[in-house]
Amino acid sequence: MSAHETPVLRGLRTENLAGLSGRVLEVGAGTGTNFAYYPDTVRQVVALEPETQLAPKAREAAATAPVPVTVVESTIETMPAEEAAEPFDAVVCSLVLCSVDNPEDVLRQLNSLLKPGGELRYFEHVASSGWRGQLQRVADATVWPRISGNCHTHRDTERAIGGAGFVVDAARHQWTFPAWVPLPVSEVAVGRAVKAG
Repeated sequence: MSAHETPVLRGLRTENLAGLSGRVLEVGAGTGTNFAYYPDTVRQVVALEPETQLAPKAREAAATAPVPVTVVESTIETMPAEEAAEPFDAVVCSLVLCSVDNPEDVLRQLNSLLKPGGELRYFEHVASSGWRGQLQRVADATVWPRISGNCHTHRDTERAIGGAGFVVDAARHQWTFPAWVPLPVSEVAVGRAVKAG
C-alpha cells in the first residue's frame, strides 16, 4: 500500500517530519516510506521494524535516504541496548500506534528514550465521533485488525500520548478520504508532543 500513497498522505508525512534535527528514533518504519522525507538537519535515524517481510524493503529505502538510516529488525520492547545508549532528540510514529497491543506502554517507553525536552512526532489514525466512530468500533471488534496488520482505528491516541508524559504542543486532524467514504481509517491526527519535565 505504501507504494500507492496519495499526495495527501505524502504531504502529511512531509509535514510530520519537518524541522526535525539530531538523532531520531522511528518506530514501525514499515517499508521505509518516511525515509525520503527526513530533512538534512537529521544526523541519524534509527528505524525499528519488527516485520521480517517489511524490514528488507526498509533497508532498500534506507540506502537511498537523504540522511543516515539504520534499520533494526526489532520492536521497541526488544530494541538492542546499544541503540538506546544515547538518548534521542525525537521519536517518530507514523500509522503505528494503532497497531501495537498496548500503546500507553509503548509511549511510556518512547518517552524514556528521549532527551529532556525531546519531542514525539505523530501521524496516526484517531477515533472519530458519530456514525464513523460507531463504524470504527465495529470494525475494530471484527475483521479490520485481521486484514490490516492489527490496526485499531478507534483509539484515543492523543489522550494516550498525554498520559505517557508528553504535552501536545501542536496538533491537527485531517480527513484522508472524503467524509462520506465509509472507511474506518479516514481521520488522522498529525502532531508534535514534547517530553514533560
